[in-house]
Amino acid sequence: MSRIVVIGANHAGTAAVNTILSNSKEHEVVVFDSNSNISFLGCGMALWIGNQISGPEGLFYSSKAALEAKGAKVFMETRVLDLDFERKTILAEGKDGSMIQQPYDKLILATGSLPIVPMIPGHDLKNVQPVKLYQHAQDVIEKLKNPEMKDIVVVGAGYIGVELAEAFKRHGRNVTMIDVEKTCLSAYYDESFTDMMKRNLEEHGIRLAFGEKVTEIRGNGCVEEVVTNMNRYKADMVVMAIGFRPNAELGKKQLAQFRNGAYLVNKQQETSVTDVYAIGDCATVYDNSIDGENYIALATNAVRSGVVAAHNVLGTPLESAGVQGSNGISIFDLKMVSTGLTLNKAKRRGINALASDYEDLQKPEFIESENEPVKIRIVYDGETRVVLGAQMASRHDLSMGIHMFSLAIQEKVTVDKLALTDLFFLPHFNKPYNYITMAALSAK
Repeated sequence: MSRIVVIGANHAGTAAVNTILSNSKEHEVVVFDSNSNISFLGCGMALWIGNQISGPEGLFYSSKAALEAKGAKVFMETRVLDLDFERKTILAEGKDGSMIQQPYDKLILATGSLPIVPMIPGHDLKNVQPVKLYQHAQDVIEKLKNPEMKDIVVVGAGYIGVELAEAFKRHGRNVTMIDVEKTCLSAYYDESFTDMMKRNLEEHGIRLAFGEKVTEIRGNGCVEEVVTNMNRYKADMVVMAIGFRPNAELGKKQLAQFRNGAYLVNKQQETSVTDVYAIGDCATVYDNSIDGENYIALATNAVRSGVVAAHNVLGTPLESAGVQGSNGISIFDLKMVSTGLTLNKAKRRGINALASDYEDLQKPEFIESENEPVKIRIVYDGETRVVLGAQMASRHDLSMGIHMFSLAIQEKVTVDKLALTDLFFLPHFNKPYNYITMAALSAK
């Protein structure tokens, strides 16, 4: 019986453990996690904070008890201190201070990511709040019970920042969003789409301070004001939503790393050290839109990487199909989805990229109710005409369409082939010349 040790038991780690134990009972599986809970869906955090769901219970899909019921041995609130790759052992410290030396035959690193908190003056003041863990969301919800907490500043206009801005506005707070970029969601969308979201946020009363850099947070023990290179903003709470960095300190001297410090892995999730795998937010992914390694921290990527690593650990070879970074967001009912490269990203990479844009109603004009405008952009290589990315926006739920574009990028489909793809028509759903077909036909 071989010993498989998994360090980290959130999305990637849980997927790996479940896959191993569902496919084989011949291995000893030992899990270490530094937190008191596992499988928290952080993407639902803003829904909980904004009272759009009744509580956090549904944001968990596994537990220590569930993994142990399948046969794993799970150490919670246990911090791994050191890895010895030559002796194949790990050293961990329990909550009570006890030391655990655990040997392994195969090791899976699923250590996740950490929120980025810039070391500016005042970053350690009371009510300067990170957001990632269940405990962070608990802290924020508790603070919102104080009616004196009226002014909230969100630093960072990516997905989490925008979602939290909506959540705080739903509590009737004064919300200011600051970002050094001149727009929001720029990692996922081009300007015509980010402009839609900017208008949406402003129309719902969120003050936008884009193109500004936070230089200092002021207060007497507790935050009172945020200072940027251009303005000052009153604040009773500051939420840091700048982004995440890979939690890849363990073994970093021996393991090959990506430019941002993530563990560099191949399509089997293998690191540069034999019998050591890395999955989830601590590791790279193979990005089909650029045909190379990248860092894309998404729960969906984490789960797939956990499944791939588990099969390879078990000796049943499996290779990742790669990812496209497919994602989506819904803010005040404006729904936006994207996958692959934006036109801006493609051009920055030196690709001769083009974009085909189209706007229309979702359904025929004679459908008088629940018929929303739709906006779409297809990004493609101007030479090969292979689809590189897509973006869509509407108040209608068009999210399933992005899955087709994700597959198109993965399979190197051309925009011309996409234009002739068999897409069904029924007035209840779409037009005979639907927006996807029309956008593809409009490609130059």
